[in-house]
Parts: sequence; C-alpha cells; structure tokens
Amino acid sequence: MAERDYLTIVSGLPRSGTSLTMQMIAEGGIAPLIDHIRTADEDNPKGYYEFELVKKTKKDPSWVKDGVGKVVKMVHLLLLDLPLDHQYRVVFTRRHLDEVFKSQNVMLERKGKNADDIPKERLLPMYRMQIHKVQEHMRKHADHFQLIEIDYNEIIASPRPQAEKISMFLDGLDVEAMAAVVDPSLYRNRAAT
Repeated sequence: MAERDYLTIVSGLPRSGTSLTMQMIAEGGIAPLIDHIRTADEDNPKGYYEFELVKKTKKDPSWVKDGVGKVVKMVHLLLLDLPLDHQYRVVFTRRHLDEVFKSQNVMLERKGKNADDIPKERLLPMYRMQIHKVQEHMRKHADHFQLIEIDYNEIIASPRPQAEKISMFLDGLDVEAMAAVVDPSLYRNRAAT
C-alpha cells in the first residue's frame, strides 16, 4: 500500500458524478473521510460520501491535517478555501453540463423545491466561470495542487480506463475493484442526443 503524504480530493460540480468517483477510490484502497450525516436516498442510492466539516474549511481548516492519506469530497468552489500548507491531489469529475442541470432539477423536484430559481441560460455560464476560477487557483498554486480531470460519461461507458487513470495519479489502487463499482443503471439523467 502506497504511503500518501497528500490529501486526495474528489471535486466537481454538484451532481457531476463525485459520489461515484469517491466510491471508486474508496474501493480502490484509500480510506474515505466521511461522516454518514447525509444518507443514501433515491438520488444517490449508494450514498453521498460527504464530510460536513469541508463546508467550514474557510473558518476552520483543522480537519485537513487529519485527512492526509485519505480521500474527501469537496464541491468545486470549496477548493478555494483550502490552506496552502498541505499537498492536494484533486480528481476533478466532469459531466455534460446539460446532464448536471437535469440531475439537479430532478433532485430538487423530488424534495419539493422549485427547480426554476436559476434558469439554465444563466446557470451553465456561471458554472463554466466558476470552474475556470477554481482551475486558475490550482494552477497559480501548483506547488500545492496536482489535478486530473475525469469524465463521468466515460466512466459509465468504459470504467476500466478511467480507473487506471485515477490509479496512476494516486500512486496505485485496485483497478479491478474500482471498475466493479460502476453501475450503469444509475446513469439516469442523460443529455438529449
């Protein structure tokens, strides 16, 4: 088992496949930093793999040092709050933006919330701008951040190559176990083709 002197972070937009990526990495051999506060539901039947303290990183980043050697999930904008006294390897999960939007709306509607608060024409450019800002931040602080991007749609279509890519980036994981996690039946909110 590799000694990892960095915090592994799975990041991306909400509903972009980060929970699946977390599950793959955990099955591959890196202990997940999770608290089980948010439990599995119809939108994420295999669980969310979340750790509530990440939301308070700007005010209290003390959890980061305890996370070294583990994997944690952080929504994209929270990467800006990480202290620059640690090493991070970020697995950034991308998904077709129309699918992200559709998946978010399905989840909001299921919870009885209004899915039309921000129209798609405003939300998608905002997401693109946010992703650019986060990536620029990581490039600016490249002595602390290493980054790979993986594609949710490619994971679903062909899990093994994506698992191999992640494994190489994270100093060796169980690729077979990672690929076995992927359940194409959970790919439900597809973009129109």
